[in-house]
Amino acid sequence: MSRKSKRNFKPKKKYYRRKGFILSLGIIIGVIIVAAFYQTSVYFSSNESCMMCHVHPHAEESWRLSTHVNNGSGVMVNCVDCHLPPKDNTWDHYSAKVVLGARDLWGYLTKDTADFNWEMKSELEHAVKYIPNESCVKCHQNLFPQGVTDDGVTAHLYYEENGEKLDLQCISCHLDAGHYNPNYAHGQMTGIPGMAASYDVDTSLYFKEPTEVTRFADYREQIPGTMVSFEMKAIRGGTYTMGSPEKEPFRNPDESPLHEVSLDPFFMAEVETTWDQYWAFYAATMSEGRTPPEVVYENNLKAMDVDAISGPTAPFGFPDQGWGQGDRPAITMTHYAAETFCQWLSEKTGKKYRLPTEAEWEYAARGGKASPYFFPGSPKEFSEHGFMRNIFKPKTDSISAYVIYDKNSGSRTQPPSLVLPNPYGLKNMLGNVMEYCADRYDPEAYDKRSGVAANPMVTEGDEWVVRGGHYNSDAADVRSAARSHTHHDDWLKTDPQQPKSIWWYSDIKAVGFRVVCEPDSTMRIN
Repeated sequence: MSRKSKRNFKPKKKYYRRKGFILSLGIIIGVIIVAAFYQTSVYFSSNESCMMCHVHPHAEESWRLSTHVNNGSGVMVNCVDCHLPPKDNTWDHYSAKVVLGARDLWGYLTKDTADFNWEMKSELEHAVKYIPNESCVKCHQNLFPQGVTDDGVTAHLYYEENGEKLDLQCISCHLDAGHYNPNYAHGQMTGIPGMAASYDVDTSLYFKEPTEVTRFADYREQIPGTMVSFEMKAIRGGTYTMGSPEKEPFRNPDESPLHEVSLDPFFMAEVETTWDQYWAFYAATMSEGRTPPEVVYENNLKAMDVDAISGPTAPFGFPDQGWGQGDRPAITMTHYAAETFCQWLSEKTGKKYRLPTEAEWEYAARGGKASPYFFPGSPKEFSEHGFMRNIFKPKTDSISAYVIYDKNSGSRTQPPSLVLPNPYGLKNMLGNVMEYCADRYDPEAYDKRSGVAANPMVTEGDEWVVRGGHYNSDAADVRSAARSHTHHDDWLKTDPQQPKSIWWYSDIKAVGFRVVCEPDSTMRIN
């Protein structure tokens, strides 16, 4: 080898050594970074790290009381096992972890936990956003373990056959699996909530006779054989313009066209049918029988012996959702159950109780006003819809005095004492819960009327009209003219029974009803 070649070889050797060193150093640094990220991920996947940001005062306590900690297998389920997609789906798992972690950290640093509605966040509607169903299935691959009840077998067979098609979620039936909730009940209700089997009642306090109504004026009905009574308001009837004008904010096409409607006088309940009233009906009629709907109601109530009326079968869980009973509105019953209640009430009192027609409902809700609400204000002032509401918060003062809706409900029904009545003396016509009407739903019903429609009622259609907003409604949806309807199949989506219940809905909590009473034909209307 020449001297020149030797001189050239040494620099190249140093170059390759330097390059190898840099490469090795890069690999080592890369391994350290990956290991650091992994260890960071492991640490921030621990229950302790989750509790650092999740400042819900009962999150850890309710988790430790749940079946995910206290179970016969001795297995403890951790936070990330439920709240993140399974790790075998690496991208979904870590991307969800980054997104949720960043959101939680931001909330921890910028928000006041005193403003959080923790009870609302534990409701099913909120929980489904943060519990991937595939995480449940990952662990619970055997849906028929030893000891599962017959009802559990039925429900899980239904899930196997319909889960993917109907997008069924495990937590729809097992909401308290991860966080214990003393107000949550899974399984068929026994007895009447709040009333023990040994509950003693002084029957001498029961009403012996219904209220006698001889003139067209407000009265307080009393249900014989119970201690339950309720206020009925005299609504004089008349002619009004039904529907909404084209310039009304947030109006929908099925509210058109405006048309004149004339109504005969009627009585309407001051408040939505309460749990006290509904449990009186349930206690008097509960059975396994099923009266065919056509027998119960065919525009006019049929005369039947009150003892022969079949009442609701027991629901699964507590239908009041643990929110409270008493004078709160009864919820989750079907339209058929509401009609049967009216039939029972008619037989008990000797009067003609029924559900209101849609035209009667809107007339009563308006309280003699033609504006979107019976109180001052525009839907644009109260609604959260629209870009500007991200900058300027909607007004809540006047609407909150009369309506239980998204801004003042706490995401649950509320007692009627919290709101003021409308000019006809009726409370919560526009909020709290949606209310069944006697009409079938037809989006073009108003188009089919001409002249002044006298006591209109739609009898054709697959679904029933529901009117008024509910506790989670925006102000745009609690306008007097706003229309909606039942979604029968969707509201029974998670009911595994065959045939499905005709008494209780499994997938709607925001629906109830109020009754009207027809004046006796001989009654003098001043």
